[in-house]
Amino acid sequence: MVSPELPHFQTPPKRTVFFHRASSLIADGFLFVGGVSLALSLIWALLSFLNPTDPLTPNDVVQTFNSQLYADDPPELSTFYDDPSLSYSINDNNPVKNWDEKRQQWLKSHPNLGGASDSKRPRILLVTGSQSSACANPVGDHLLLRLFKNKVDYCRLHGIEIFYNNVLLHPKMFGFWAKYPVVKAAMLAHPEVEWIWWVDSDAVFTDMEFKLPLERYDKHNLVVHGWSHAIYEEKSWTGLNAGVLLIRNCQWSMDLIDEWARMGPQSPDYEKWGRTQKLVFKDKLYPESDDQSGLIYLLLKDKKKWGDKIYLEGDYNLEGYWLGMVGGLDNITKGYEEIERRVAVLRRRHAEKVSEFYGEKREEYLKDVIRRPFVIHFTGCEPCTGDHNPVYTWEACWNGMQRALNFADNQVLRGFGFAHPDLLDSSRVSPLPFDFPRIG
Repeated sequence: MVSPELPHFQTPPKRTVFFHRASSLIADGFLFVGGVSLALSLIWALLSFLNPTDPLTPNDVVQTFNSQLYADDPPELSTFYDDPSLSYSINDNNPVKNWDEKRQQWLKSHPNLGGASDSKRPRILLVTGSQSSACANPVGDHLLLRLFKNKVDYCRLHGIEIFYNNVLLHPKMFGFWAKYPVVKAAMLAHPEVEWIWWVDSDAVFTDMEFKLPLERYDKHNLVVHGWSHAIYEEKSWTGLNAGVLLIRNCQWSMDLIDEWARMGPQSPDYEKWGRTQKLVFKDKLYPESDDQSGLIYLLLKDKKKWGDKIYLEGDYNLEGYWLGMVGGLDNITKGYEEIERRVAVLRRRHAEKVSEFYGEKREEYLKDVIRRPFVIHFTGCEPCTGDHNPVYTWEACWNGMQRALNFADNQVLRGFGFAHPDLLDSSRVSPLPFDFPRIG
């Protein structure tokens, strides 16, 4: 059978698609280039207007923008990365030495990345993570996603970079100990940051405006939530919590991690350390060596070397135990809204990029209300496995996490004009009226 002849004005279908796609791609390319050029021209014009005595050219704008994304690393520039003996792993036979000097040399070679961040504060890298396989708990992966979103939201609001890890960087360092190989590797991978901030996956930021008081820690290298009397007098294994910690990127920290990790499951003395911890801490519930007990043991045995550089934070909730906190979140919201009804500037709509300004404005009015907890830690809930502590139910864990996550999410959604009216209903949001909460 002979195919019917196509009319003279009709192009074969395949060629039509090809030419259509090609012309579309070319058009899109011109549109993209034009859009970028227009955007850069507008930025250049704005910056020139703001600073007429030192006008910027469009090329200056491009270079400034690019410097925020990446920095040159010339191959002829020798750094510690070129040392074949450098090990990212925790290895007793090959510890990192002279890290302060190596890091300073690298920073001098990369001046655009040294010093403070765009927010004029020391650079921070937040590190968190979870297991590599799917969660056994049917809602576990959903919860891990929401918990990660919460951390991304906080970091975005405060100009903090974040790294999420989901593999064991040391195959024998599992459970509590899995974070220390990640923290060490993060120090080496990010010499530009002053602090590594580890946050357990089951911890929730619940005050999205609060900023770490870094100036308080100028003379310290490790910050954990804890109490001096519980450690040195009561010798309690719960005298501090290592689920959220802030550790300075320096040689002291490298040495601490090496010393601390000797009590971990990769050590041939792991069982011995478990027995030792059980003897020292009478209230310890299980015989395995854990990182929390290990750190307290180091504090007790060599306070001058370790303890004097560790800040036990108890003035705010660097991490607060969830069970006593989630029930009061609605009342805390009411207290904050009452302040906003009185203070017009706190009701003002604003861009998300300037949220820190309004957070600082709010500080002077918080003396007479219960503050939002900074971080709520769902210790014992085990959202991924679902194997929660039997002293409370999974329903309590689930509801608690929903309340905390939606409480935090409302602070973020406020900048987008919405809010969850019910902290136990994650799917429903309502638009906020102008001048909320004075109206609405």
